[in-house]
Amino acid sequence: MIKQESRNYFRALGSHIALLRKARGMTQAELATAIGVSQQAVFAYELGERRVSVLILTKIAKVFLIPVQELVGMSRPARVPKGRVSPRALRHAERLQKLSKTQQRFVIRIIDTLEAGNA
Repeated sequence: MIKQESRNYFRALGSHIALLRKARGMTQAELATAIGVSQQAVFAYELGERRVSVLILTKIAKVFLIPVQELVGMSRPARVPKGRVSPRALRHAERLQKLSKTQQRFVIRIIDTLEAGNA
């Protein structure tokens, strides 16, 4: 019974990953590059034919800018933003995460101010 339950879970997880990837306009190859695996591995994850390791889950969550708990179905999903996230934007997000919390708040305030000026 556990085997079937596990298989069902990884199929559902794979479908969720595929949905997130497509919502952001990413190809399997782009996701594979972002998380450091082959395109074939992403294909297998999305079909539920390959178990997704905790390390890979954290990388996928980071790419999609969501908590791991949301990715694995332990919390309610937030709204999935439409449109493609460019590799450059992902690099900027990674750089932002490396800043101190104070510096992050400062950068986010600048972005919010710029956004408000364009509204």
